[in-house]
Amino acid sequence: MKTKQDGEDAMAEERFVEHARDGDIHILRIANPPVNTLRTGVRAGLHAGIAAALREGARAIILMGEGRMFSAGAEMTEFNKPRQPPSLPEVFEAIETSKVPVIAAIHGSALGGGLELALVCHARVASPTAMVGLPEVKRGFVPGAGGTQRLPRLIGGEAALKIIVGGDPVSAVEAQKLGFIDAVLEGPLEAAAVEWARQNSGRSFTLARKRDDNIKGADLASFDALAASLLKRTRGQESPKGCAQAVRAALTGSFEDGLNTEREIFQKLVAGEQSFALRHIFFGEREAARVPDMPAETHPLPVKRAVVIGGGTMGGGIAMSFANFGIPVTMVEQTQEALDRGLKKCEANWERTLKSGRLSEADYAKRRALLTGSTDMGVVAEADLVIEAVFEDINVKKEIFAKLDAIARPGVVLASNTSTLDIDAIASATKRPELVVGMHFFSPANVMKLLEIVRGKASSFEAIATAMDVGKRIGKVNVVVGNCDGFVGNRMTGKRGFQLERLLLEGALPADIDRAMETYGMAMGPCATGDLAGLDIGAAVRKARGTKAPIADALVAAGRYGQKTGKGWYMYDEKRTRLPDPEVERIIVEMSEQHQVKRRKIEDAEILERMLLPMVNEGARILEEGIASRAVDIDVIFCNGFGWPAWRGGPMFWADRMGLKAVRDRLAQYAEATNDPNLKPAALIEKLAAEGGSFAAMGAKRAA
Repeated sequence: MKTKQDGEDAMAEERFVEHARDGDIHILRIANPPVNTLRTGVRAGLHAGIAAALREGARAIILMGEGRMFSAGAEMTEFNKPRQPPSLPEVFEAIETSKVPVIAAIHGSALGGGLELALVCHARVASPTAMVGLPEVKRGFVPGAGGTQRLPRLIGGEAALKIIVGGDPVSAVEAQKLGFIDAVLEGPLEAAAVEWARQNSGRSFTLARKRDDNIKGADLASFDALAASLLKRTRGQESPKGCAQAVRAALTGSFEDGLNTEREIFQKLVAGEQSFALRHIFFGEREAARVPDMPAETHPLPVKRAVVIGGGTMGGGIAMSFANFGIPVTMVEQTQEALDRGLKKCEANWERTLKSGRLSEADYAKRRALLTGSTDMGVVAEADLVIEAVFEDINVKKEIFAKLDAIARPGVVLASNTSTLDIDAIASATKRPELVVGMHFFSPANVMKLLEIVRGKASSFEAIATAMDVGKRIGKVNVVVGNCDGFVGNRMTGKRGFQLERLLLEGALPADIDRAMETYGMAMGPCATGDLAGLDIGAAVRKARGTKAPIADALVAAGRYGQKTGKGWYMYDEKRTRLPDPEVERIIVEMSEQHQVKRRKIEDAEILERMLLPMVNEGARILEEGIASRAVDIDVIFCNGFGWPAWRGGPMFWADRMGLKAVRDRLAQYAEATNDPNLKPAALIEKLAAEGGSFAAMGAKRAA
């Protein structure tokens, strides 16, 4: 007798997995939009669907996904919660013990647990455009459902190691060449998969777990050398090491022992700080794509052609970003010489990628054909979006925007790539301030993922939506921010300058500061970053703001502008290797004497705090002012635009992990010790510390 609960459970299973039949071929379609994660209802539906298909005499069972993909894998919101049955291993056991072949038919993507589900099946077929991969390493853990054990058995240990440690997906065509996709099928996938199943249902399939031909007698020395090479690129991260360890277990023991090793590593890593941080950023990037007050009915304007004003480093990189993603773009410069220089720089960048093997001749030709150049501002009339990318001078930008306003068609968005200047002042030069926004790309713009979309007081939702849509189309991570000096990222990093100078006066050297930051995980320390950007640029910004940095200013006065002059905080050889410079140390020591500061040894932990706390404090003020909607938006900005390691979670995440009471107390301590008014704890930090709150909880409360 069926109970009411039995009926409800059956309805839940049917809701998440559709059971269809084409004669004696049964099809189970995962229907958990938008990405078909393997939540409890999906697992239950698959488990029940397989049992039903077997009861009904199926000749073969096809697993596939509804909508845009097969499956994106585990439902990460279920992590660290009690798991409801059936578990994924129970579903896998039902597949592997099936008396008829179970065939995964993959379209779109099969990622993480989604690919692990496919690897359990007797066979895998895919559409030509499908992508498959195990990206768990990018979430701070290892594949936890047998991926590190089954994939090596299908394609060998070293090939599997590259895929699992790298975390990037491969095409179905490449997967077939490697040996873990059985067939790539043209035409509508379901019909093609049904036909393939009919033709192959009588075959004898060997499950991945029972194969040893690709791992037997593996060269462990060669495997270990490859692992060491791959791990060099993942400095400080725990999950790549865990992936290598788990894959190695597939080569040295039984399948069951390997599964146990994989599971132990998974459970340790998924509960760790790095995985928590990586998932914080993963979900944060998706949250940042939502503008809290934007009406749901807002639609972006169509953009089929873009124009970029300026062919320098930023303008060229922005133009490449459009061409890279199939959008025709015209670069505009004042002179033919400047235009030729800008176009040649774009070509040189593409040619380097071509030589590295990461770009085909055909793709290079396609991208180059999409990029054109002109010295005639009149081409702006053909554009659906115009992005200005000239040097940082408010008067120059206002003059350009007045010209753009007169030439561009009505209704076209005009954007500025300014990194610090007032968007409202720029918009005031036009008769369409509602269509003016900031689109702040980060250098190199064709590589860096972050796009700060700056919202002026008159910027319409339609204009913001257009910038966001374009950013998504060209592969950027969008974060909408308010209008202020430096917006979010540059405003926050600008506040650490006083402490950097104080640390140097008190006893640190540039290499000490950079070492502390890079050991923490930053791509580059602040001194090395300054040399790369140009110390003269920072000096110009300080002059415009009426601020000073005595040591940095002394270096600029001595002609030390950074890498472009071969000397800045460091000396640089012909390969741009940074080397300590005794002359810089002499200048710093003299400054200490002039300011009557007794030098001392400063530990890395103190350096780190004094570099990060000023940014956190300013981040709190940015949240108070509404310049950023959520603390996680700030973390997303730093992880995608400022070289902050995603496995550290960002500055506001760092502060939450320290605890805001401790943050408040350390700020007050350093403010008094160094006479730095910027370190007076922000009102928001004082409030949250008193309440025992956190930035993350505040964001969750706002979202609710």
